[in-house]
Formats: sequence, structure tokens, C-alpha cells
Amino acid sequence: MIEIRDLSITFNPGSEQELRALQHVNLQIPQGQYVILLGANGSGKSTLLNVLAGSLSPERGNGEILIHNQNVTHKAVHQRSAYLGRIFQQPSDGVASDLSVLENFRLAALRTSSKGLKVGTGKAFRDEVASRVEVLNMSLENRLDRSIGSFSGGQRQALSLLMATYVKPQLLLLDEPTAALDPKSAETVFALACQIIEHQQLTAVLVTHDLRHCTRAGDRIIQLSEGKIIRDEIGVSRESLSLMDIQGWF
Repeated sequence: MIEIRDLSITFNPGSEQELRALQHVNLQIPQGQYVILLGANGSGKSTLLNVLAGSLSPERGNGEILIHNQNVTHKAVHQRSAYLGRIFQQPSDGVASDLSVLENFRLAALRTSSKGLKVGTGKAFRDEVASRVEVLNMSLENRLDRSIGSFSGGQRQALSLLMATYVKPQLLLLDEPTAALDPKSAETVFALACQIIEHQQLTAVLVTHDLRHCTRAGDRIIQLSEGKIIRDEIGVSRESLSLMDIQGWF
């Protein structure tokens, strides 16, 4: 269960540039639910995702964030990394570009480990990574020693997804993961994300501007506007929505 209680975020408070990015947001996301988050530019989508990730924190008294009953409101990004996976809009942001594919997966494998525990890159680990990468059908399993930065954006984003879920996260955040990709790569990455979320039964939040995603995936659609939740479609009401319905919201 992910729970957000009375969350408010204000940028530049008390100034002429004051912006109320989130206003008293309350939200519960049950375990295993796939949420699609919509909204116009400036609606608060990215702010909400950054609060869940830990890269933004509310001022004291301006709300709480709980993940599986653990209060993480003021825990930093690195403190949440053991139970949270994140995919960024830019493929380069989710990888260590100068390291090889194998070394990047080694870092992913260490995400939930104590500092004293080491994961080697011997044959058993290499075979495991190759097996996982092979499902992409991109012929990357034979190029594990190449710098991950040498691959295309679509390849890096697909690898980022595999790494973020190499150890099953309690929450997967996807911040417009297809926005910087060409149409073919975007389709591949979106389909892969949905496949992983379903297979691992992940709790996931996807921020997207592509309204077609809403008709193809997700258990729930939430729309933000001016920092407030203005629409929350789940169950029968969500299943009956057409693309034309969703376009009408804007």
C-alpha cells in the first residue's frame, strides 16, 4: 500500500513566483495496482512522482508519504532505493553510461544489499544477465561488456527497465519513459513495461502524455490539475473509457 496524506508542495513561497505545485493531495494505491497519471503541463504530475521518489520533500507539517506503513516522507533518494525503482524520461538518466551493461546490472543487483555484501560478475551472474537481456530480442546478450552509453536510446531505456526491476521493487515509477524515443522504440519500451508490471505484479505509477496508453494498460487513471486530483477512474468506470472520452478531459 502506498499512501499520501494531505500533501502540499509550494515552490518560492511568499514571492511573486509562488507556485502551489501540489495542494492537499490524498491518495491510496493498493499493492499491485498500476496507476496512470495524467495532466497538462504544470499540473503537478512530475512533482508528485519526485515526492514519491524522494527527490522532493514537503515542509514539516505539509503531508506524509507512507510505503507499506513505513513513513518515508523525509527519506532521501538513496534511502528509498532499496524498495523503489524509477525510469526517467531521458534514457541516459537511468544508466551509468561509462560502465558496461554487465557492470550496470551489477549495480542493480546491489540495490537492496548491505554495503558489506558484494555481487561478482562471474559466469553465473553473466549467464543470468544474458538470459534476462535476451528477452528483449535486441541481440544485446552478446554485448554485455560494451559501454551501455554506446547503445541507442531505446536500447538503453529497455535495459533501464530490466535493471530497475532486476530485484522486484515495492514501487516502480515511470516518468514519461517513451517521450524521448522514436515511435518504434517507444512501442517496444511501453509493451515491455506493461509486461514486466503484469508478470511481477508490481505497484506502478506511470506519468504519460500519450493518451493511447490509458486505453491499453493500467488499472486506474488519475488526472491532476493545478496540483489537485480532479479525476480518479477505477474499476468499471475506468474500463468503459474510450480514447475520445479521455481526450475530452483536456
